Amino acid sequence: MEKLIKPTFKKASPDDFFKKMQKEVQENILKNPHIQTGNIIKSFFLLAGYLGSYVGILVFGNTTGWLFFFYILAGLFMIVLFVNAFHDAAHNAVFRNPKHNKWFTYVLELFGSNSFIWKKRHLVLHHPYANIPNWDVDIKQSDMVRIFPTSPFFNYHKYQHIYMWLLYPFYTLNWLFIRDFKDFFGTKDNYLKRVVTIPTIEYVKLFACKLFNLFYLLAIPMMVLHQPWYMILLAWFVMHLSGSALGVVALLSTHVDEHAHFPMPPEDGKMQTTWAEHQMRVTKDFSADSAVANFLFGGFTHHVAHHLFPGVAHTYYPYITKVIRKYAAEYNLPYHCYPFWKAVASHFRLLQKNAKEENLFRTGEL
Repeated sequence: MEKLIKPTFKKASPDDFFKKMQKEVQENILKNPHIQTGNIIKSFFLLAGYLGSYVGILVFGNTTGWLFFFYILAGLFMIVLFVNAFHDAAHNAVFRNPKHNKWFTYVLELFGSNSFIWKKRHLVLHHPYANIPNWDVDIKQSDMVRIFPTSPFFNYHKYQHIYMWLLYPFYTLNWLFIRDFKDFFGTKDNYLKRVVTIPTIEYVKLFACKLFNLFYLLAIPMMVLHQPWYMILLAWFVMHLSGSALGVVALLSTHVDEHAHFPMPPEDGKMQTTWAEHQMRVTKDFSADSAVANFLFGGFTHHVAHHLFPGVAHTYYPYITKVIRKYAAEYNLPYHCYPFWKAVASHFRLLQKNAKEENLFRTGEL
């Protein structure tokens, strides 16, 4: 793999908008401890919901309708727990003590994945270099979909705006049984391994946690319930489909719409914007004024606030977003917020535009 120069951003001026914004947020919003406490309560509530759904499978699963109901409920709680509590804990934003946040991130191992490699992908590459080709590995996850306009073009991409409707519901299955292994063992375009050395214990955990996940979600129900094995397997499969369908709303709505910027760094790696301005340009909110969406998707509905203040609990973000909107208007900076259905539709228009070999996007720094 070729050696790439790490992107660097312009130094902020004394009059930089973000310095003023940080001061205002710190003085007027972050000093309210009740908002932080609410996040802790929500995190444990969602964890209890996932565990309770599993108990429901074992207690009521002899009735086929209840079997599917509780598997689907477990899939929905899995995603909501991930995008709220786990995501905040990975950013040290649930508890004051970093050690407690680290413990909470092990819910990803409960789901069968690996918290170490996820945090490296997300914290080391996505957040510092959001939407930057060859660096943001959260955006480029598979050759099956061409999101970066600079990515290699394959003939099947002509139809990606059609077939991705069918593939996105397999997101969690792909994550658990393909993407994790590519991160650990893949050699082609494995940008993660440029910056991360994976400890041996994480290889052990990778396999052990996947086996444990399959054991408690499949093997135990098959042993204790009077249901055919294939019915339990089907319910587990539907669990992943339903969870993925909910999760992709957040994943598709924040960085990758038809107007997205994918700035390619110059040869010397020196970007033409400050880090904060870059985050404003490449990040979008969705359904930010919806209480239901905020509860379900946490820091994703107010994703601009999350990228500017990643170490802050998502329960603060509705208040921070008001400050962001004010500074965006004052400094003529982009701020966009769409209803979730418009954001998802715009993502598929992006796929349609990128379904052509010629590059229709301006990919230079904006």
